[in-house]
Amino acid sequence: MTVCDHQIFPMTLITSAQFLLIVFVVIYLSFNMIHLVRVESDFGELPSYPFISVCVPARNEERGVRACLESLLNQDYPEYEVIVVDDNSTDGTTEVICSMKEQYPNLVFVSGERLAPDWLGKPYALYQAHKKARGEYLLFTDADPVYQPHALKSAMRIMMEKDLDLLTLMPATKFGSFWERAVQPVIFGFIAALTRFRKVNSAKYGSAVGFGAFLLFKKEPYQRIGGHFSVRAEVVEDVMLARNAKRNGLTMLAADGKNLFSIRMYYSLKEIWVGWRKNIFLALKGSILRTCHYIFMMLCFVLTPYLVVISNLLEGTGWIWTGISMVGLMMTLVAGMVLCHQLDLDKRSVFLFPLGVVVMSAIMINSMVQVIFLGQTEWRGRVYEQ
Repeated sequence: MTVCDHQIFPMTLITSAQFLLIVFVVIYLSFNMIHLVRVESDFGELPSYPFISVCVPARNEERGVRACLESLLNQDYPEYEVIVVDDNSTDGTTEVICSMKEQYPNLVFVSGERLAPDWLGKPYALYQAHKKARGEYLLFTDADPVYQPHALKSAMRIMMEKDLDLLTLMPATKFGSFWERAVQPVIFGFIAALTRFRKVNSAKYGSAVGFGAFLLFKKEPYQRIGGHFSVRAEVVEDVMLARNAKRNGLTMLAADGKNLFSIRMYYSLKEIWVGWRKNIFLALKGSILRTCHYIFMMLCFVLTPYLVVISNLLEGTGWIWTGISMVGLMMTLVAGMVLCHQLDLDKRSVFLFPLGVVVMSAIMINSMVQVIFLGQTEWRGRVYEQ
């Protein structure tokens, strides 16, 4: 081996490892998405229309609660109510909800009680909503999604045909600002990649996932497993409730519901940071090793392919190794463009993803530090001890 060979050997080794990792991730993502069930829009009539209680927690949701409630209150489903619990809001949320009561007789407003000991805000608000619910089915959602008029009917079709106890759906996502387009797609892609749909939707495995924007339960099984009381102190109450349901033998389906509803979660970098910091480390089971592993994998898949190509060009490793690194980068870009297509984003947004993955990694580290060293997490003006 010549001196030149000794100089380029580390770079060729890095290039090989990088390329194999990219191939592995692409194969995994492709296989995983094959098992993703997509709920289609349904405009036909159902054989029956069981009564549904839609439960909405609202704390300082003045910005989006009107659009959310109007979309829910204009469903082409004949038998349902919308119960909104104002969780001690300090903005204009209460006024917005109360201004809609006369127009919509099936809107039920609940002034939330003061937060009880050993409870977190959202689980407690949904627990109170459940206590008021008259429905045979319970839909737990958030105060910012916007629903298509056929959403309840389409979801109920799936529930009835598959005889489900729980249906949880991922929404379509909306992006506005630069930071939303850079960071949010990376985070949503990460969540989708972690959700092993084949195992989640099989009774043979214990894996489960819940998407807090849409959890549709049959009321009796929900009560039987303890409902939100069983996850009263959980920051990721949606995931834990789904795990509880799976553990207790409930039939459930996690699916893509982007044809039924959409959501714009956060509007600025600060909102993105604070919003994901509260739960992303806990969603990874509070594991330092797991968190560091996923940070490493994301950086290697999204950011370092650019660096490896540049390094090969600068090191002069030859056209074979430079070509391999370029193929790896192209595979990463194609995967990113597929994600852009799924999220209805301009495909050029893929070039923002390296920045997005750096920001997401920093959020994950911040979330980990906050939980481990400060022993707390914060959301909507409340600080919770962990």
